Amino acid sequence: MEQTLVLIKPDGVRRGLIGEVLRRLERQGLKICGLKLLRLSKELAAEHYAAHRGKPFYEELIAFITSGPVVAAAVAGEDAVARVRRLVGDTRAAAPGSIRGDFATSVTANVVHASDSPENAARELKLFFREEELY
Repeated sequence: MEQTLVLIKPDGVRRGLIGEVLRRLERQGLKICGLKLLRLSKELAAEHYAAHRGKPFYEELIAFITSGPVVAAAVAGEDAVARVRRLVGDTRAAAPGSIRGDFATSVTANVVHASDSPENAARELKLFFREEELY
């Protein structure tokens, strides 16, 4: 069983979309195996988004993700990374019916982050969860 990370970003938390996002994940047969509400420090945000350091949108991304609380969810299931990515939708052109397609208001305020590969999922999960916090 593969695990991946989903972050419900500050816009999703502010807009009351936590339950809707989690419901959509569970409706697809995915299991929530870790869950917490937290506010990211600039240091944690920088480590999480290290791959984007130096890109034109990096500072805006860090400012946004630290602007309010996020919900970190560890999600498990068969092919969890790919399944969650399909459910979340493309960052720039998400289809209707996907989480971003239905709720994103901009490229940055797009409700959720989802790990893009099994390798990144493993790295990102360790940033947000200790092993004993997952089941």
